[in-house]
Amino acid sequence: MAYCRPIPGSKNGLVAMRRLDIVIPVYNEAESLPSFHGCLRTVVASLEGYAVSYIYVNDGSTDETQTVLTSLTASDPAVTVLELSRNFGHQAALSAGLTHADADIVIMMDGDGQHPPALLPEILKLHDCGYDIVQTRRLDRGASLKRFTSRAFYRLINRLGGLSLPEGAADFRLISRTVLLALRDVREYHRFYRGLIPWLGFRTVLLPYEPAERLAGASKYSLRRMLRLASDGIFSFSLTPLRLGILTGGLFLCLAAAEALYVGFLWLSGQRGALVPGWSSLIVLSTVGFGAVMILLGFIGVYVGMIFQEVKRRPVYVVRSVIELGVSAEDPAAQSAAHGGAGTA
Repeated sequence: MAYCRPIPGSKNGLVAMRRLDIVIPVYNEAESLPSFHGCLRTVVASLEGYAVSYIYVNDGSTDETQTVLTSLTASDPAVTVLELSRNFGHQAALSAGLTHADADIVIMMDGDGQHPPALLPEILKLHDCGYDIVQTRRLDRGASLKRFTSRAFYRLINRLGGLSLPEGAADFRLISRTVLLALRDVREYHRFYRGLIPWLGFRTVLLPYEPAERLAGASKYSLRRMLRLASDGIFSFSLTPLRLGILTGGLFLCLAAAEALYVGFLWLSGQRGALVPGWSSLIVLSTVGFGAVMILLGFIGVYVGMIFQEVKRRPVYVVRSVIELGVSAEDPAAQSAAHGGAGTA
């Protein structure tokens, strides 16, 4: 049985309020946000001993998402809105929210309703049992293309990157302040939090859940975005693709050696007449060799490109405005503090 620690800070029979920040990246979710925030507030109202803040990160939405978020700040003083200058991607939006967060506990979740707010009490109970990371695991029922590709991705990155990511691990998780501060030491431009957070090595527990239906609209995660996330994860955590190029080159050398032995045998046994002009064998070996070289050069190109993006030290995201209680969206100090650098979470 897991030992559940008491809430720290109790004094004279009174329980100190623990600060909880909920980081929610959104992109074109104007239709679902009012319902989502209402559901989230209902669940949070049932929590005892927590001072909760909501950090919405508008990842360059092109619909009325910013207008809806601004109205939420007017009706709920616990809401803070970070508006990014353009669409930087889901992981960059998470990074912006984590940089702004400054609580004892941080929960990351999406704002489309598929990460059920009703799961928050159970997540917090697991944290009280001593876990620094409560990682949710999405359970997809039935056969689907998304489930097949997801399973293939997790198997591939675990094999290539030396990780042990559970199939269905989602960006719906709790991290303690210790983990939050450790993340701020990560200086990578390409962020893949599903790999970065387990890599930190803190005590982790998995919590399976069944995704809810979207509150409105369709998924904004296109095939191109999923492939980009997958490539960032694989190339950020593994040098195996480069080793695959070396392996392919070694196989090519073995084929070339076998061909040389075959020709030498025909010469030594006096069967020179059996030697055909060698067009087919030459073409086959040349094709294999050039293919190995091109694959290896492609892998090297990806790594060089990632190195190029790292050494430029551009910020992971840029904040256009910050809206929160008592701070104007036009406040230059607030905007200056909200610009993300390569060394931020």
